[in-house]
Amino acid sequence: MLNDNIILTTKDFTILEVLRDRHHDQTGLLLPLIRNKMERAIVVFREDLPGDIASINSRVRFRVAAGESDTRVISTGQTPGPVGMFLPITTLRGLALLGLREGQAVSLVNMNGVTEKIVLEKVEYQPEASRREREALGQEELMAGQKPMLRVISGGLDRRNRLVCMPANGSDDPGPSAA
Repeated sequence: MLNDNIILTTKDFTILEVLRDRHHDQTGLLLPLIRNKMERAIVVFREDLPGDIASINSRVRFRVAAGESDTRVISTGQTPGPVGMFLPITTLRGLALLGLREGQAVSLVNMNGVTEKIVLEKVEYQPEASRREREALGQEELMAGQKPMLRVISGGLDRRNRLVCMPANGSDDPGPSAA
């Protein structure tokens, strides 16, 4: 590691604990990285996680060595999705990026025995920061542009004011099945 500061949410730390306890590491490379990350981590509540830290479900832009930038979503590996969209923490690169701050770099030995330097360039989306932003806006502003999902009608139980649902085609004919 070039910079030893690793910051994890309590949830991310717990996921690493489960991964450490249940994962069968055939290569022998993942388990030491998990242990190292857990030993050095500063664990915070999700409300206290800075917005420039890579957490699980964050969309991050990173670069390996002098290669081109790549953008992926750090995941637990249990989310099915398009190939190339997610970077599971069950891979060396996904695990290495977890807990890093923008601009931080980590060096690791890959499965081919080659040392790679991975740089976290940008946290483009972080669920914890997004949640704080939604809460800061307040419920009134958040709901201002949305139509109500439920409409309460006064006297709805009164049989005289009974609502009739009409099909999309505008016809109230029940069709041949009603005969």
